[in-house]
Amino acid sequence: MTNEKLNIGIILGSTRQGRVSPEVGEWVKEIADKRGDANFEIVDLADYQLPFLGTTDGTEPGIAAWTEKISNLDGFVFIVQEYNHSISGALKNALDSANREAWGNKAAGIVSYGGSGGARAAEHLRGIFGELQVASVKGHPTLSLFTDFENYSTFKPSEIHLPTVNLMLDQVLAWSGVLKTLR
Repeated sequence: MTNEKLNIGIILGSTRQGRVSPEVGEWVKEIADKRGDANFEIVDLADYQLPFLGTTDGTEPGIAAWTEKISNLDGFVFIVQEYNHSISGALKNALDSANREAWGNKAAGIVSYGGSGGARAAEHLRGIFGELQVASVKGHPTLSLFTDFENYSTFKPSEIHLPTVNLMLDQVLAWSGVLKTLR
């Protein structure tokens, strides 16, 4: 294995107006960038304007660009908000839109938020990862709308989450490095 730094995408799992995933993603990226042990980048689903799966012939440029982006990453950190005890429709659509080979044999961490820390959305996401052959790591920061957001919308994370974010990043990098040898 080379000493090349891994490329890890921090995927924002929402596209709706007024979302807070960009703030959460930037917070994770700031923590990650201080480490200096990988290349981290924000990957915003909204930038790809993915059509809903099955409504088109699959040749739209956004689908090709999305698949290429996922293919060029070694691992992922998903910023996941809980919608009705699950992930957003936009995230599920994005996961299904990239071809299976783009996802396979990579690792992912999850940072979730919601009324119960987004735990139910994270659990649904782990099931999808299994089908895509993405290894989800155990470290899992859960952010509460009640304690980590002012008025449920302004992100003000507690420093208590820093050890868990770093643990998750340690695991994502370790697993991503090992899984890269399988691709």
